[in-house]
Amino acid sequence: MFPLGSVLFPHMPLQLRVFEQRYLEMLAEILPHETSEFGVVLIERGQEVGGAQQSNFTTGTVARILQLEAAEGFIALIAEGGRRIEVEHWLGDSAYPSATVRELPELEWDDSVQPLLERAEQTVRRSLAVASEFNDQSWSATVELSDTPIEAAWQLAAIAPLSELDQVELLRSTSVDRLLSATIELTLVATEQFGTTAIGNDELDGFDFDE
Repeated sequence: MFPLGSVLFPHMPLQLRVFEQRYLEMLAEILPHETSEFGVVLIERGQEVGGAQQSNFTTGTVARILQLEAAEGFIALIAEGGRRIEVEHWLGDSAYPSATVRELPELEWDDSVQPLLERAEQTVRRSLAVASEFNDQSWSATVELSDTPIEAAWQLAAIAPLSELDQVELLRSTSVDRLLSATIELTLVATEQFGTTAIGNDELDGFDFDE
């Protein structure tokens, strides 16, 4: 397990610089496996990576290592979020944070949800455009999404300018409908907090990023 100060979503990239000895030991153990994976959960409080068991959220994501590069004093890696997990029990006798986990069910796509996906995309892109006027954003309002609907739904949740607590709530979604609805609701609230008026459906429908 690799507790972090950010939320990893399925189908999203993760870049890390690993320099602590315990995590170097973790990498040494998982890299020989054909699929090199580790779990990522959000730190609930404090700055210590891998701190006390009660300081970490229990819902997380499996990260699969895609690329690894050794540098002086650290290892740089690129991973991608995959299936979701829930921590059942933290193990206290390991050299690095470890836990027993269970996999959460995969969300199933239904074509009837397509209009909701389109509305979520409009909402998130509009919010990113507004947020960029106030501060730097990790994602552009014109960022490209996956052509696979379920992947795009997770990506929208990940790039929306939300707090980590909101992101954890989205990560816990039990259906695509709930994921998209919550993404829209939370993003609209966040956009209002940027000092703008609430974005109504009519405004969203008429928004054009080329304007």
